[in-house]
Amino acid sequence: MSKDARELSGSTPQPAHARAQNLPKGGFPAVEMPGLRFRLGDDIDMLRDAARDFAAAEIAPRAAEIDRSNQFPTDLWKKMGALGLLGVTVAEDYGGTMMGYAAHIVAMEEISRASASVGLSYGAHSNLCVNQIARNGNEAQKRKYLPKLVSGEWVGALAMSEAGAGSDAVSMKTRAEYKKGKFVLNGAKMWITNGPDADVLVVYAKTDANAGPESAKRGITTFIVEKRFKGFSTSQKLDKLGMRGSNTCELVFRDCEVPEENVLSEVGRGVNVLMSGLDYERAVLAGGPLGIMQACMDVVVPYLHQRKQFGQPIGEFQLMQGKLADMYTTLNACRAYVYAVGQALDRGDGAGPGARIDAAGAILYAAERATWMAGEAIQCLGGNGYINDYPTGRLWRDAKLYEIGAGTSEIRRWLIGRELFAETQ
Repeated sequence: MSKDARELSGSTPQPAHARAQNLPKGGFPAVEMPGLRFRLGDDIDMLRDAARDFAAAEIAPRAAEIDRSNQFPTDLWKKMGALGLLGVTVAEDYGGTMMGYAAHIVAMEEISRASASVGLSYGAHSNLCVNQIARNGNEAQKRKYLPKLVSGEWVGALAMSEAGAGSDAVSMKTRAEYKKGKFVLNGAKMWITNGPDADVLVVYAKTDANAGPESAKRGITTFIVEKRFKGFSTSQKLDKLGMRGSNTCELVFRDCEVPEENVLSEVGRGVNVLMSGLDYERAVLAGGPLGIMQACMDVVVPYLHQRKQFGQPIGEFQLMQGKLADMYTTLNACRAYVYAVGQALDRGDGAGPGARIDAAGAILYAAERATWMAGEAIQCLGGNGYINDYPTGRLWRDAKLYEIGAGTSEIRRWLIGRELFAETQ
């Protein structure tokens, strides 16, 4: 460590091997704090306990290594499937538990608390892919795809963004041309979470202007694509700042043949599928920042007790108590907003501008606060917060993704302001 880092830490640090010995084995255990308890119902409380215990035993001990190696933990998928975590919004007929969106948010939160990258891949699988098929698929599609996705035998993904169509998703260039009972896709998708590992992908493409019914000519259509389909391939995975181990890559479609029966919903109605899915996506993914904020508390609270300067624990200094108070208050404010949105979706308030505003609002606020809170966690640990023996740097790198994915903070603000203005005329 440099002289500057030693000064930040406040004392000369131990050698790396000694520091590692003094860190909690298997990562930092969850801290049970006094204060408000969010009672979301007995079933969700039980789900939280089960997800937290699983994450503490199976994910947290591997979180640092998943980040270092940038390797997707495929073996966790069947374990999560056996626990019922992959089909929280799927009917029991297809292997799910149909507990709803508030439950899904809680599962996302607890998994992300142990590893934000595993949480992101979990959200991409269970919401972006599985929930889209559950909401929009016909009976044959649900029977074919959901059981193996819910069990964890298959990994799922969603492919919307392109190199030239990020926030402006409907300007996508990937095209689907109808030819004798099948659609032929050509183009590429970019920044696709789970892309290198996915067996099944929900893919959006422009429907060929010269084929299909008149209503479909200018539309976007949603397809269920299997990795085994002729003409489908993935490029090398991307080397990301954070969320390492949640693999991301470009998808390539070169005359990719998709059977007509793999159209999700209807030809030309892809925008409807896309936009309705974004509200649920933003609500569920907002559980990710909640988990990161919880992880920040898991690191900071014991550190304030254990770290001593000037002969006393640094948690006895009022400046540090002020930071702790701000972190705790921010966490619970975010939890209250995100949980309320999940409960609204479970009540059926999932359509219209109200849901759109608050789904965007919940992830906007939680995402930005998670990045801020990870920065505060680094500051609380001083020099130790800036070295990779502690997870605070990883938490900051992971948190930043949520200000970009599922619509940037700028797009969320624009959407909220636009809808508020339109609805108050």
